[in-house]
Amino acid sequence: MTDRMGTKRKEPARPRREPDAFTPKLFTVLGEGYSLDQFRADAFAGLTVAVVALPLAMALGVASGASPDKGLITAIVAGLLISMLGGSRVQIGGPTGAFVVVVFNVIATHGYDGLVLATLLAGIILIVAGYMRLGRLIRYIPHPVITGFTAGIAVIIASSQIKDFLGLAIYDPPADFLPKWIAYAKAAGTIDPAAAGIGAGALALIVVLRGYAPKLPAYLIVIILASVVATFFHLPAETIGSRFPDMPHGLPMPALPAFSLTKLQEVTPAAFTIAFLAGIEALLSCVVADGMTGFRHRSNQELVGQGAANFASALFGGLPATGAIARTAANVKSGGRTPVAGMLHAVFLLIFVLFASDLMAYVPMAALAAVLLMIAWGMSEAERFVALLRMPIGERGILLLTFGLTVLVDLTVAIGVGVTIASLLFMARMSETVTVTASRTVESEDASQRDQLPADVEVFRITGPFFFGVAGELLDALKRVGRMPRAIILRMELVPYLDASGVAALREFVMQARADGARVILSGVQARPFRLLKRSGLGRSANAIRYARDYDAALAVARTLASEHEKGLADG
Repeated sequence: MTDRMGTKRKEPARPRREPDAFTPKLFTVLGEGYSLDQFRADAFAGLTVAVVALPLAMALGVASGASPDKGLITAIVAGLLISMLGGSRVQIGGPTGAFVVVVFNVIATHGYDGLVLATLLAGIILIVAGYMRLGRLIRYIPHPVITGFTAGIAVIIASSQIKDFLGLAIYDPPADFLPKWIAYAKAAGTIDPAAAGIGAGALALIVVLRGYAPKLPAYLIVIILASVVATFFHLPAETIGSRFPDMPHGLPMPALPAFSLTKLQEVTPAAFTIAFLAGIEALLSCVVADGMTGFRHRSNQELVGQGAANFASALFGGLPATGAIARTAANVKSGGRTPVAGMLHAVFLLIFVLFASDLMAYVPMAALAAVLLMIAWGMSEAERFVALLRMPIGERGILLLTFGLTVLVDLTVAIGVGVTIASLLFMARMSETVTVTASRTVESEDASQRDQLPADVEVFRITGPFFFGVAGELLDALKRVGRMPRAIILRMELVPYLDASGVAALREFVMQARADGARVILSGVQARPFRLLKRSGLGRSANAIRYARDYDAALAVARTLASEHEKGLADG
């Protein structure tokens, strides 16, 4: 750009635009420039994570009541799309222990087709939630609720593996927790020494490797050694091949699941539960990854990516998927810093499925059970659970209630009851911080303001959010005044939030005051409460209410009203 003299003028710097909240992190990374060195680091991290994910995917597929290939399909398809379309640079997705209980129950109730349909619906729900910008709301799920149902899921996973770990001769153990353990007790005499030996040895080796060689892929090493030992010594232990003799190889062709309106209605509650768990686990994993890398994730785009991944997993006949905290941490520790690492992890798993899936048939079920027992122990977060037991009785009660309902009743019920009670407890505590005080009873620091009040004017000060938990306090304060004044000032400068119940209480307050010949003046109303009052018909156009920008202006209006009243009496 030049001026009239022909001199070049420097253009003003344009402000940098913030990245779109709905742009996948992969696009951001590629836009910044992607080098060969970054690819090498991501390839190494992706291979490392694939080694970790391989036995986990197989084990979680079995624990969910499906088959190992379903777990691998999920890790490949969903793992690829979570990295490609998600809002985190380093998130690793796939099947996780959080879904085991829900998936097992859905398969038992609605069949595998019902699970696929529920997963597809959950994907749609997550996409909608992302575009509705609900990503930040999930952070408000109370910590005792999350810890309670996670520990409950861990207990259920562990109890479901006792049959395979000991080789018990139970064809179809009950799904419920207590009946399952009763069945185990009755079958205690049918323990298979070969299976129990493999399971105990595998579990002990995992513990030793994780304690003394934590960088080694303990799960994969144990799976390989157990398979070699069982095959070489011809141990009569059940294997993946003997339990799933017709397990398909490779990836199936994508297809929409068969459905009807009745089926949709039946699986919709499970779909919401899957979406809820996927959202919580994914965003928790993102927060952990942010702390390890210093990057910031895009929560709403992460939900969109999770939704697309679950939708695609259902098309390929896979399981629900979400972000996996342990695998994401392994990715970061191995040098992964872009979504390419997660995409390569899925590619390496696909190579295994295409060229080496026949080897899965030799894996003993007892070894997979040992892996799942360790997964359950990691999920339990025993130290955090014990720490919450030292919290006040409200937090302890929510933790134990959510845990107990998860184990003994149902995960959906546990989450619903836990969140509801935690919300009620929070609102009860919030209501204790809100005060509605009459001017004649406030402390001495407001004495000068009390002295300025005309005889027929009363002032109430509301402090804190005015919501349904405290709406009745306003009417109670009015009753305590006794004789109705001619003008009432409601000081609302310290009210940041007003809900529908608060509006209803204000309306009733105004109507009662008006019936007794008093006018109400609202002073210092903040913008957000005022918008709600305006929408509810209590704006500036309402005849029953006067508004003032601050207390001094309200006091002037009150004096005017009082003098008009006195003049009316004199004229009469």
